[in-house]
Formats: sequence, structure tokens, C-alpha cells
Amino acid sequence: MALPQPNQKRAGQTTLDTWVSEVAKLAKPARVKWLTGSADELAALKSEMVAKGTLIELNQQIRPDSFLARTDPRDVARVESKTFICSEDEQDAGPTNNWLKPSRMRARLKNLFAGAMRGRTMYVIPFSMGPIDSPISRFGVEITDSAYVAASMFIMTRVTQEVSERIANGADWVPAVHSVGKPIMTPADDTSWPCNPEEVVVAHFPDTNEIWSFGSGYGGNSLLGKKAMALRIGSAQGRAQGWLAEHMLLVKVTNPKGRSFNIAAAFPSACGKTNLAMLKPTIPGWKVETLGDDIVWMAPGKDGRLWALNPESGLFGVAPGTSTGTNSTAIESLKKSVVFTNVALTDDGDVWWEGLTKDKPAHLIDWQGNDWTPDSVTPAAHPNSRFCFAMENVASVSKDWDAATGVPLDAILFGGRRATNVPLVVESRNWTHGVFMGATISSEQTAAAEGTVGQLRRDPFAMLPFCGYNMADYFAHWLSFESRADSTKLPKIFQVNWFRKNENGDFLWPGFSENARVIEWITDRLSDSSTGEVTPIGLVPGKGELNLRGLKISDEEVSQLFELSAAAWSKELDSISDFFSSFGPRLPEQLNEELATTRGMFAAKV
Repeated sequence: MALPQPNQKRAGQTTLDTWVSEVAKLAKPARVKWLTGSADELAALKSEMVAKGTLIELNQQIRPDSFLARTDPRDVARVESKTFICSEDEQDAGPTNNWLKPSRMRARLKNLFAGAMRGRTMYVIPFSMGPIDSPISRFGVEITDSAYVAASMFIMTRVTQEVSERIANGADWVPAVHSVGKPIMTPADDTSWPCNPEEVVVAHFPDTNEIWSFGSGYGGNSLLGKKAMALRIGSAQGRAQGWLAEHMLLVKVTNPKGRSFNIAAAFPSACGKTNLAMLKPTIPGWKVETLGDDIVWMAPGKDGRLWALNPESGLFGVAPGTSTGTNSTAIESLKKSVVFTNVALTDDGDVWWEGLTKDKPAHLIDWQGNDWTPDSVTPAAHPNSRFCFAMENVASVSKDWDAATGVPLDAILFGGRRATNVPLVVESRNWTHGVFMGATISSEQTAAAEGTVGQLRRDPFAMLPFCGYNMADYFAHWLSFESRADSTKLPKIFQVNWFRKNENGDFLWPGFSENARVIEWITDRLSDSSTGEVTPIGLVPGKGELNLRGLKISDEEVSQLFELSAAAWSKELDSISDFFSSFGPRLPEQLNEELATTRGMFAAKV
């Protein structure tokens, strides 16, 4: 028996039914349950998990309809080393992805999935990424033997029987199969968090748009509509079909005059993505509304503009560090209907994590179920602990967040965590230079205060773990939009850096809500109400253009935020050249030309 693979050339309900039957024949579950997305089904899944101990019901007076899950300590994060892009040609996966020949991966998966669901329920979950009637949206069907995954998919995607009906009428869909990899052979196997960490594999087949995941029950490893479909398979589909699948937040910004702008932003981890998605501006008269916090799909519209849509219906955010001081909107959004994972439990049945409050509780039950006090040497919550809730929960949600058309995009931001070199904000010279900016985004691997300045991790477009094909081809795809859309209507591209430090290792910019001041200058550039100052790396705010009223920051600190050292940038450009060379001849020549232009501008300035 071959690994079950739907015949996409013969679309329809028969194909879907046959595929589900073949997966069941391979994995041998005790029962098969097709989900329709009803509220009763979600309630039943939660009740089942509470009874099994997978979920702990929180104090309903404090946090209604909210629960806590504790994972196996070996199953706490995405496992990038075990994530594969299985294209027929290794070069199509590129140097940034793990690759295995599809036939070898299929053989491995066949062995892993044989009998993997014995004793368990196999859930069949038809879902839509994006509003079901949107031309930008895509359909998928996930099979899983995890009730936690099924319940989370209800929150993160649009689970609906209508997807099955659309498939029966010929709609394209992405088949996605997941198992925790722990069949119930004895009562001891029926644990609260089953997994098989020694055998984890997350395999993507971009040539056939398939996803297979085994061994992990956690996050992006198992919620296959998220990183797997929406980014890795989505990016490959976007290249073939003429659109973009991106690891970005999406916000609507309205100025005091009532003019609104839609802005997408790509940041690697620990660079303030969720905080910007829920920004509360400190400057009067400004409003920021959340359209999405993690993934954006973009496609050219009939008007020549890029239109953007958040394909998810929920948020799966990192808890530690989230507080009223860093993200008060997130805290407000967590009041009800939340599934928390690997945070600590308070004595009154609520949740806590490091950074939530200034003072630590006197006693907690930590994320592994052990007693915890401030004297404990281990953290109360896991550093990658999470909260999961529906978009409707978001206190700052925009009414346009699920518009079938998406929203027209005005600006794209790229950012990384850089203690030196990169200014607070800089605008690209043009679209091609903006792609160069995105391709060279990086963050320091360790703090500059520890003396490791210059040791960078390049994370192009914040897509390093998520691009489903050769990243050099991905750069070329981005460059192609200058001809795919109206080049005069493309979003302007900016780079931001909230993390520049002084010689003592202190942050120069206050960040968080004060980042609205940078957004203000960006929108001024979009409306041509500021001129900026030309530098070798792009346009920065001219003297007096950045709104600093009421901010305690010295002229010297402002100068440091925008300082460009020719010597430091010479090393930076050498690092970029080395990075580009890793892609060989597939790298678009335009990017090397932008590198040469930047070198030349620095040389002319000296």
C-alpha cells in the first residue's frame, strides 16, 4: 500500500472520501469523526480533554471559557531540524531548507503512520484559510488524532462543512495529515499529552501541495493550517499562482485627520511583531486597529494595487513578556475563551507567566505541574508558552479583518533586532531596493553587551524557517511584482529597528507604544508631507520630521539612532555579499546590483 495521496486531477467529494478512507486504513484509528465546525463540537472537544486531563479548566469567574494545557516537556516548540521540504529537485528546496527526496520521505512516513492511530479518534477537519468566499483564500483538510489540535484548528481556521461541499464541486484543497505518533496499545499509552519526540517529522511536498506531520502535538508542528499550509505550501502556491504568502502582521492606522493606511510588517522572533499588531499609540489622535498578527497573503488587484488578507481566524501568541506595560491590548484580549499552553497556574485558578506582573506570586503550579515559588531556579512558565484565542477577542480588532476582498496595502515594513548599524527607520529607494532590504534582514544572535556585535543571523523577510522553496527564487518572485502589479501603486517599503543601543548597552529608543511616532513618519511619507534625507542605505527622517514631542530623548541619542558608520557598513556589506553567495547563480542579479549601488554611495560620501 502506497502512502495515501489524493488524485488532485480528479477533484470532488469522492476523491476526499477515498483519501480519508485510505489514511484510516493505514493509521487504523478506533473511530473516524468528521467535524463540521459547530459550537457544540468545540464544547465537546474541550469537555473530553478536561476529563482526560489534557486541559485544566481555569477559574470561570476570573477567565470564562478558558483552559490550560500542559505538554510533554519534550514537545514544547517547532522543531525546525525535523521540518522538510520534499521537492523532486533538491535545488528547488534551496540551501536554507532541509530536503529529502519525496520517495524516501513517503517510505519513511508510510512506516511511521502504519497503525499510528490505533485506539484513537481520527478527526477529519475541513477548513478555510481566509473568508470562505474570498478569492485570496485557500481550502485544506487536516486529519489528526489529537483533540487539542482539533480544538485549536476551530480557533485558528474556519472549520466548516461547506469546505467539503466546495471540494465536491471541484475546489482545490491542501491535504494535511497529522498524528501524535502514540497508538494506544495499553492503558499506559492513553496519556494526557501523547507524543513521540524521537520520531518527529514535518514534511511538505510542494509539487503536490501535501503536508504530513508525525510525533508532535504542539503548535506549528501540528496545527497544519498555520506555518505548514499558510507559509511553506502557501509560498510555493503563491509563486506558481502569482501571489505572496508572508510571515507578517497587518494593521490599519488612522491619523488625526481621519485618513487610514494599511501596513504589513515582517519581523523575526523577539522583534516586537505582536506588540506592533496591537499598538496603542501614545501620540494624540492616532488609532491602530489589528487586521492580523502573524501571516499575510497578498495578491495584485484589478486596480493594480497589492491587496492583503490575514488568512487566520485566531492568534497563537507567546505569553512570557506580555504585560499591560508591553502589550495592554493583548492582556485585555485574554479575558475569556482562551486556551493557554505551558503557562503557570495560580492558587485561585488563573494563569501567570514571567513578565506578566512586576511582583512574582508567592506560590504557583509551574508549567510541568510542580510547586513553584520565587526561590525556584526554573521558570514558572515555559519560555515558549502560548495563548490561543479567536480574532474576535482582540480588543483592537478592525471591522475589516475578515473582509473577503482583503485591504489595499500602503506600506511594508521589515525589521530585525540590531544593536548597531541599522537606523530607527529608513525608506527604500524603490521596490527593488525594498526587496534588497527584505532579503538582508538580520538580528544579533546574542546581546551586543556581551561583546558579540557583528555576529548576525540573516532571516530574509522573516521567512527563513517558512519559505517552501529556494529562497533565491523567492527573492526573484518578490522582484517580479514590479511588473505583475502597477509599479506606481506598489506599497512603499521601509526598514525599522527598535533595538539600537548606546555604548553602555542601553536601548536608545523607548519602543512599544512610542513606535507610533515612527509609524507617523512613515504615513507622512505615504502622503508626501515629509521629504526625508537621502543616505546610502535609503531615506531617513529629515531634521525635525520625527515627532519627538513629550519624549525624554536627547539630541545626541537621536543622532545615534540614525548614525551610519562607513567602516561598520563596509563590514555589513561584506556580510551581505557572503550571504548572497550562498545562493549561487540562482540569486537575482538585481540584488547584487543593489549591493554595489550601496557600496558606491558610501564611497562617494567618504
